Amino acid sequence: MDADFPERLLFPFQPTHMRSLILLPFLACAALAQNAAPKAKSPDISKLDPAMGGNKAAAPELDWHDVTAWGVEGRILPEQERKRWFDRLPASAEGKVTPAVWSLSRDSAGMMARFKTDSASIHVHYKVMKDKLGMPHMPATGVSGADLYARDTGGKWKWVQVTRPAAQEIKVEMIQGLAPGLREYALYLPLYNGTESFQIGVPKGARFEGLAPRAKPVVFYGTSITHGACASRPGMVHTAILGRWLDMPVVNLGFSGNGRMDKEVGDYLVQLDAAAYVIDCLPNMQPAQVAEKCVPLVRQLRAAKPGTPIILVEDRRFTNDWITPAKHKFHTDNHAALRAAHETLVAEGVKNLHYIKGDTLYGDDTEGATDASHASDLGFMRQAEAFLPVLRKALGK
Repeated sequence: MDADFPERLLFPFQPTHMRSLILLPFLACAALAQNAAPKAKSPDISKLDPAMGGNKAAAPELDWHDVTAWGVEGRILPEQERKRWFDRLPASAEGKVTPAVWSLSRDSAGMMARFKTDSASIHVHYKVMKDKLGMPHMPATGVSGADLYARDTGGKWKWVQVTRPAAQEIKVEMIQGLAPGLREYALYLPLYNGTESFQIGVPKGARFEGLAPRAKPVVFYGTSITHGACASRPGMVHTAILGRWLDMPVVNLGFSGNGRMDKEVGDYLVQLDAAAYVIDCLPNMQPAQVAEKCVPLVRQLRAAKPGTPIILVEDRRFTNDWITPAKHKFHTDNHAALRAAHETLVAEGVKNLHYIKGDTLYGDDTEGATDASHASDLGFMRQAEAFLPVLRKALGK
C-alpha cells in the first residue's frame, strides 16, 4: 500500500502535488483548532487543601520587636564590625577566608532568637537576601523559612510552626490560638539564605521580653550538612536539635562545599569562648587533605584553648555507597585518614579530644538522606542521636 493512500481515497483523480495543495487549508485549520483548545489548568492545591497554602498576612496594628535589640544566638563575635548585621562572620573575615566561605557566611544558618510572650498569636516580618527561596531538593521552608519552638510546662522544647516563604519579604501570622500563659520561645532563622532584617509581632497589650544570647556555645565547623542541607525546617538540623536537647546555645559554621579545616577559619574559632568545638569537615575533603590539615587545626585550637573539648567527626557514608564501590572506598579512606590524625594527636598528649565514627551517622538502612549525600530530617535526627552521648561526655553533662 503506498504512502499517500488516505489522500488518494479523498482525491482519487488529482495528481499528488495537487492533492497536497488542497490539503493545506484543512491541515492549517486542524492546527488552529488544536492550539485554540483550552489547556487544562493545574488545580490550586491550597484550595483543595488549605493546610498546603501559605501563611496568613500579619494582622494590622501589632507591636513589632526587632531581634537586633537583644541579639540572636549563633552570631559570633558580636562586638566586631559586620558588613550586614546577620552575617555569621565579621567584616574582617572578607579577604582572609576564601571567597566561597565569605559568601556562604552571609547565610544566617544556626541563628536563633529567644523571647518570652503571653500572646495568643505570633507574627513575623523579615527580609531575605536572595530571591531564590528554595532548591530542587530542599524546600523554601528550610532554605528561607523561620521556625518556631516553645518550652512546654515541663521545660521541654517542642515545635510550634514554620513560615512558608513565597517572596523575599515575609510579613505573616505564624500562628494564632495559642494556649494562655507566658512561655519561652525560640525562633530559628533561614539556613541557606541571608537575613536582612527580622521582627517579631504580637498584638498590642501582650507581654513581650527579648532574651539575650546565652554564653559558651557548642561550636560546629563543617560542610553543607552542618550548614543545614537538606532540612525541611531550620530547627531540624542536627546542630539545632542538639542545642535543644542539651539546652545550650550553638554556633553553626557550616560552609556548603567549603568546610575544609582551614587555618583562616580556625583564626576565628580560637576567638570564641566555646563550650566545645565539633570539627565535621570530612565530606568536603580528600584523604590527603585530612592528613595535611587535621593535626594543624587541632594544634591551633589546643594552643589557644588548652581545656576546651574538641570532637572530631568522620564523614557520613553516602546512603548508596553499598552499590557504588568508588564512593565506598572514598569514605573508608577518609575515615582511615582521620583515625590516623587522631592517633597522632593522642600520641602527642592532646587531652580532651573525642571522636565520632561515621559509618552509621544516617542509620544503617539507607533511608537517612535526601540525595545520598545530604541528610533528610530523619538523617539529621539520627546524627543528633549519634553525637549526643559523645557531647554529653565531653561537656560533663
